[in-house]
Amino acid sequence: MLDWIINIAHAAISTGRDVLPILAILLGFQFLVIRKKVPNFKKIIIGFVYVLLGLTLFLVGLEQALFPLGETMATQLSDPDFLGAKGQPETLQWHDYYWVYIFAAAIGFSTTVAEPSLIAVAIKAEEISGGSISAWGLRAAVAIGVAIGVSLGAYRIVSGTPLPIYIMVGYIIVILQTFFAAKTIIPLAYDSGG
Repeated sequence: MLDWIINIAHAAISTGRDVLPILAILLGFQFLVIRKKVPNFKKIIIGFVYVLLGLTLFLVGLEQALFPLGETMATQLSDPDFLGAKGQPETLQWHDYYWVYIFAAAIGFSTTVAEPSLIAVAIKAEEISGGSISAWGLRAAVAIGVAIGVSLGAYRIVSGTPLPIYIMVGYIIVILQTFFAAKTIIPLAYDSGG
């Protein structure tokens, strides 16, 4: 129990240290640039505490549950016996790891669809575009892209191919798409892709 409390305390301190610069910038602009009193200061402080608490518990949950689960799944999916090597891992080829690629794609898709900042951007994009950009469509498109990217990353690790090739090909594809995309969606596309 004590280890659990210490772990949460360390996560809270780390989260506070990470979020403090954002608060400093916001308050600095409010007091030094805008030079006005912060409206609803008490509500802002309460909201800040909620953000710290939520991020802390989220990070502890990731470290305690999701990261170990993902590591266990990846270990099991890449076990030579699971892949059919029957005690001879040197016989495995890149295509024998198809469950690893599927798992990587599923993790990439599901974590991206649930990403709060992407949800916020997608909702705002739908509002601003008058509904011509669907919030769900944007989230799905970004999630599919991440799923493909994470799966390609797993393939790159399995195959041992050089990373610069993937980066160069990715940039070429993005640049070519930029030439053909509507000018109004290019900033959103770059933001969502990032």
